[in-house]
Amino acid sequence: KYHPHGDSAVYNSMVRMAQEFNTRYMLIDGHGNFGSIDGDSAAAMRYTEARMSKVTNELLEDINKNTIDFRKNFDETLDEPVVLPAKLPNLLLNGATGIAVGMATNIPPHNLAELCDGIVALIDDRNITIDGLMEHIKAPDFPTGGIINGRQGIIDAYKTGRGKIQLVGKVDIKQTKSGKNQIIITEIPYQVNKAKLIEKIADLVRQKKITGISELRDESDRDGIRIVVGVKKGEEPELILNMLYKYTDLQTTFGIIMLALVKNVPRILNLKQILNKYLEHRYEVITRRTEFDLEKAKRRA
Repeated sequence: KYHPHGDSAVYNSMVRMAQEFNTRYMLIDGHGNFGSIDGDSAAAMRYTEARMSKVTNELLEDINKNTIDFRKNFDETLDEPVVLPAKLPNLLLNGATGIAVGMATNIPPHNLAELCDGIVALIDDRNITIDGLMEHIKAPDFPTGGIINGRQGIIDAYKTGRGKIQLVGKVDIKQTKSGKNQIIITEIPYQVNKAKLIEKIADLVRQKKITGISELRDESDRDGIRIVVGVKKGEEPELILNMLYKYTDLQTTFGIIMLALVKNVPRILNLKQILNKYLEHRYEVITRRTEFDLEKAKRRA
C-alpha cells in the first residue's frame, strides 16, 4: 500500500533496523535470524518475526493528534506522513547513509544521553557555541565500538558539516602463562565484516607480508567480539599491530557529510544547525498536539 516496488527492498531495510551491529539504537525488535557481523544474510521473511522497538514508539508518539502533515500515497488511496513526530533526534541518534544523484550523506550515530545533554544545553542557552555543545556531545558513538583517533576530524564535521575520522579496533596485548604474546581484538571499526577481517589477516600470513603471527582464532560469541592473534616468540606485538592497522580494516576512515533536506532543499548542516532544526520541529509538534488536545477538551465540555 505504501511501497509499490515489491517486498524485497522493504524487508532488507527492516533487517538492517534490527541489526545491533548496524543500527546504534535498533528501530525493530527482531526475533529469528537477522544476519551477523560476519556477513551472514538474514533468514527469509517467512521465518522471522518483528515488532517496533521502544525507540520507534518514541518516534511515532502523538502521530494521531494532528502533529504532522499527511500526503497521499503513490496511488492516492491512503494517507502517509510527510515526516514523523520524532520525540528523538533520529538523524543524529542512528545516523544516515545514502547516495543520490550527485550528492551523498554520511551522518554517524551518536549516544542518546549525550544528545539529550546537548539539546538541554541548547535550550538553556540559544547562543551556545559548537565548542560548548561538544562539551556534551563529544563524538560519534558507533554500534560496534572502536576508537576514534584524534579530535580534528570530529571538530571539522561538527563545525562545517564535513570531516574525516579515523577509526581503529579496540585491542589489548596480553601475555600467556607460557610467555607468548597475544593481540586480542575486542571491538572493530563500524561496518567492517569480521569474517573478512580474519580472512584478510590469514591471507597476509600466507603471503608472508606479516611473518610474526603464529596463530589466529575467532573466539567471538553472543557476549561480544574476541579475535586472538598469536605472536611468535621474539617478535614485537606492537610492530605486528601496526602492520594490521596498515594492511587490514582494523583501521578505517569514516567520511562525515552531514547533508539533510531542509524544506525539501538539500543542505550541509553543522551540529548546532541540526539540533536547532530538531527543536523547531518539536516546537511545531508540541504546539499542534496542544491545540488538538484543547479542541478535544472543548468539544467534551
